[in-house]
Amino acid sequence: MKLLIVEDDPEISEMLKDFLLTENFEADTAHDGAEACSMFESVSYDLVLLDLMIPKISGIEVLQRIRRKSVVPVIIISAKDSDSDKTLGLGLGADDYITKPFSVTEALARIKANLRRSNQYAAAALGRSEDNNSSIAYGELVLNPDDYTVLKNGRSVELTAKEFGILKLLLQNPKKVYTKAQIYSLIWNDAYCGDENAVNVHMSRLRTKIEDNPRTPKYIVTVWGIGYKLGEIK
Repeated sequence: MKLLIVEDDPEISEMLKDFLLTENFEADTAHDGAEACSMFESVSYDLVLLDLMIPKISGIEVLQRIRRKSVVPVIIISAKDSDSDKTLGLGLGADDYITKPFSVTEALARIKANLRRSNQYAAAALGRSEDNNSSIAYGELVLNPDDYTVLKNGRSVELTAKEFGILKLLLQNPKKVYTKAQIYSLIWNDAYCGDENAVNVHMSRLRTKIEDNPRTPKYIVTVWGIGYKLGEIK
């Protein structure tokens, strides 16, 4: 597995790179946004660790450029720890958010969880998933686990791995109400730590892509005080 570390603090960058090497990961480092974009264009990476506060091109702009071309997992590592910063990063397509200061063991756990999820969907796209891969039609939507696609009214809907996972979970269990903790544990493959931002932002982004009107959703409805469930299409 090859990772890209985008971090302008050389001490943090080298610490992460050295630790990842001991865990049998390959890692390249970029110290500004321009270098990061250039490296991402020329090398195939399995995951990107991205600081937001980097020179030349901001981390947010780097994330947007990555998302225009790829669904590779991106984990933001930033000293910005406000809810608005996390919501912005996740809303623009990041898969996870780690706040500085952090432990390398925490970073490793997040990296492995995101790679595991990404690999599962890559396997499904190649027809190697062990899940029930029959396509699921619901209302105007058709989800096909075989080729990892979603269609709405015959038109392709581009989803990230986690958005696809959330939609597939709800479509396969139409009667079940899921708490945010359950969704996080099942889709992120990680223990829920009480931070609702990741689930909220991914759910909001998914609704924007599949709902006619995200303010009055019909496919994914909120069960107040509990979580989310699949809506009843009439």
